[in-house]
Amino acid sequence: LRSSDAGASWVRQWSGTWSYLSAVSFSDRDNGWVVGDNGTILHTTNGGITWSPQTSGTTKWLRSVCAMDSATGVCVGNGGTILRTSDGGSHWINQPSGTTTTLQDVSFTDPDTGTIVGSSGAILRTTDRGTHWTGQTSDATHLEGVSFVDATHGYAVGSNGTVIKTTNGGATWTSQ
Repeated sequence: LRSSDAGASWVRQWSGTWSYLSAVSFSDRDNGWVVGDNGTILHTTNGGITWSPQTSGTTKWLRSVCAMDSATGVCVGNGGTILRTSDGGSHWINQPSGTTTTLQDVSFTDPDTGTIVGSSGAILRTTDRGTHWTGQTSDATHLEGVSFVDATHGYAVGSNGTVIKTTNGGATWTSQ
């Protein structure tokens, strides 16, 4: 669905795929990505009027994407999959995650610093635009979503009403 009037009305768009689509992220009003099952990645440069498929190099379910700017994005998914592009999606490069767990969500607070959460309480952190990822610890058993309000304050949520919080940029996480 696409809105051009701040959400007052929505128009159905054809994505060009029958794949299950699980996440969307725009870096600005024109440039964005959609990801989904079977390694599906779609890209738009005209505000979602048209979508073009991109080659992900995987058949794993991609569950989340974060567009940092029109050239740079990171997506995550099943089996510890992390893919990164720095050329608008012409090439998606597999980044080592150090885990085989399902990665559910990715969020960047600035172009360098990002956080991924996933199954088994996985938390991964980068400070180099998503090239290298380091595991963090938490008491959570399953995390589904992550969001930062600024560079230091963030929240992750998951199963059984789990909410964890960081006040130091993800160095440590405490249950809420």
